[in-house]
Amino acid sequence: MKARIHSVESCGTVDGPGIRFVIFLQGCSLRCHYCHNPDTWNVRGGHVVDAGELIKEMEGYLPYMKASSGGVTLSGGEPLLQPDFVLDFFRRCKQLGVHTALDTNGFAQPKNIADILQVTDLVLLDIKHIDEAKHRELTAQTNRHTLAFARQLDELGVPVWIRHVLVPDYTTDEADLARLGEFIGSLSNVQKVEVLPYHKMGEYKWKELGLENVLVDTMPPSEEQVARAYELLTAHLTETSTAS
Repeated sequence: MKARIHSVESCGTVDGPGIRFVIFLQGCSLRCHYCHNPDTWNVRGGHVVDAGELIKEMEGYLPYMKASSGGVTLSGGEPLLQPDFVLDFFRRCKQLGVHTALDTNGFAQPKNIADILQVTDLVLLDIKHIDEAKHRELTAQTNRHTLAFARQLDELGVPVWIRHVLVPDYTTDEADLARLGEFIGSLSNVQKVEVLPYHKMGEYKWKELGLENVLVDTMPPSEEQVARAYELLTAHLTETSTAS
């Protein structure tokens, strides 16, 4: 099985627990204003790699991953746009006893999602916005698929980390954050909530690709805004959940 990938991070520490081998797959259906990797949007971009080659490369880092309770993360772009590869790669990882994490926006609805989730230990679910209209403005797509996917993961008992990018004037409204917090609190499988502050490190890519950057004058949120967002997003979590 082959896939189009953007890049590989051999010792990632932010996309799941422990030290992780992170593969960024090519292609995404969303067009988030704040995306720091717009070069991953094109499904025909990147370069083609065989799953076996990636497994062989990953195996060199197994001691570090196992010592830190880490594993493998498939990210993007959006990995579920290449679902057959995700399934094949995660099955190979499970045969090696490697923890698997899927970093997704939940928009894609592949036919083999049930099979994929059977070999997925953790889902990092990025909920862009709880409000449908504001989600469309921010991403050019509906949020209905993402919220439905969150419910599906809850019903199946798949562990989830919820991620929310905090963008001043777009995702910092307290009423929206409180509403998203209520939604998160209605799920029984949330292990962690992460507030990811908007940053400007990918702005040069927008310029290089000739894309209009509507956030050129937007600055990252303050520490106070991040703390307040975290407070609202975790207000309804049970005591058994963890968050940071």
